[in-house]
Amino acid sequence: MTAAGRLRLLTIMFVVFAGCRAATAASEPEPLKLPDTALVPLNWSQLDGWNSDDHAAAFAVFLASCRPMLKGAKPIPETRSMSEALATVCRRASGAGRLNAEQVRRFFERNFRPNHVARLNESLGLLTGYYEPIVDGSRFPTREFTVPIYRRPDDLVMLMPHREGEGFPNRGDVGRRVGGQVVATYFDRAEIENGALDGRHLEICWIRDAIDALFIQIQGSARIRLEDGLLLRINYAAHNGFPFTPAGRILIDRNIIPKEEMSMARIRKWMLANPEEAREVRQANRSFVFFRITGLGDEGEPAGGQGVRLTPGRSIAVDKLLHAYGTPIFIAADLPIATDRPTTRFRRLMIAQDTGSAIVGPARADLFFGAGDDAGRIAGRIKQMGRFAMLVPREIDPATAAAHLPLPRAKPKIEEPIVPLPRPRPKLEAEPQLAVGVPGVPDHSGQDGAGKPGAGPKTGVLHRRRIVR
Repeated sequence: MTAAGRLRLLTIMFVVFAGCRAATAASEPEPLKLPDTALVPLNWSQLDGWNSDDHAAAFAVFLASCRPMLKGAKPIPETRSMSEALATVCRRASGAGRLNAEQVRRFFERNFRPNHVARLNESLGLLTGYYEPIVDGSRFPTREFTVPIYRRPDDLVMLMPHREGEGFPNRGDVGRRVGGQVVATYFDRAEIENGALDGRHLEICWIRDAIDALFIQIQGSARIRLEDGLLLRINYAAHNGFPFTPAGRILIDRNIIPKEEMSMARIRKWMLANPEEAREVRQANRSFVFFRITGLGDEGEPAGGQGVRLTPGRSIAVDKLLHAYGTPIFIAADLPIATDRPTTRFRRLMIAQDTGSAIVGPARADLFFGAGDDAGRIAGRIKQMGRFAMLVPREIDPATAAAHLPLPRAKPKIEEPIVPLPRPRPKLEAEPQLAVGVPGVPDHSGQDGAGKPGAGPKTGVLHRRRIVR
């Protein structure tokens, strides 16, 4: 072979090799990048209650989340790395066939690594509960049913860019189209309740009272039992752009209900007993939610943000900008499920399948408890701290992921005062003996009696204030 031939062959081999390397790199998930988050690898033995959980029940819910991923659902950029790694695990799960409880546990352990997740400088996260209300209603306004449930108005405009086909985001700036222009804000709750949308035929149905309407907006979905017994299913469609202000926080700040007694049942009881004050508290929350019809006569559970039906006791709502749908998260907490006191031991693998505007942060979850009054009573009293362990697919190297995690914010630097050294004194032939100061008792020179520098000011610890639902 001539020199020119050998050169061409080497060039071809280099191009093929480079192409293979590029294809391999493109197929590997990017490392996790979770802002303001501490991610600490754990051993399975460190998960309190892991062995006693019902892994088969969790696996069934995980498979439900796998279906849209295997059908090619596009992940959002913020969670692409995790979504792509989960899709790889999903392909193994869908081809695993029927597994018993022990085999399911081993599947999770072989395909995932547990990682404790929390905000930087914190160890626990906040848990709340949600449910699907079932209320009576009517297709038409009557003396009994006077409160409308609205569909999304056609003049409501999302001002932030969002992906087409993604649906209306649950947070972000919203405007109102007036003629050919867009006004910066939409009508708030008080304006809507006082008739801003009257006459536009936006009513899906009418229900009995405004308290139910508020709770339906908080939960994001509902079943309306119409006059002929047919169930009308509604789900979140849009919001008016104002931040959510919890009624419970207002009642606590005004010393109306003690913090330790706060629950949805307690809020309802107070609002029923104080209708005029309740209206003012309700309207202090300027946020308003619009709905769409998702079914008629459907007795199944509602669909969450991922588009799959939720499972009571296994589905959670998370911050979708941090956690990909389908992520398994093991939660350990003591919750007030059986009684009003947090005595129920909750150690369970949950699957991220929903989201909410009030669910913000890496260790923040809303637990779905089902539909109806009983589920509502349990969900309404959940507001406890718990430990979160995110199951990260083994395709993502935890060491590589940790290298991309941010370090804690540096404490503010406090300048130490510069104390000048004393000038040497001329030596005397008979130098008088000076009294030696008592060790540990400072004098006016900034040094203690033993000649050591005095203690400088201590740097303070800056605590970030968190606002939660």
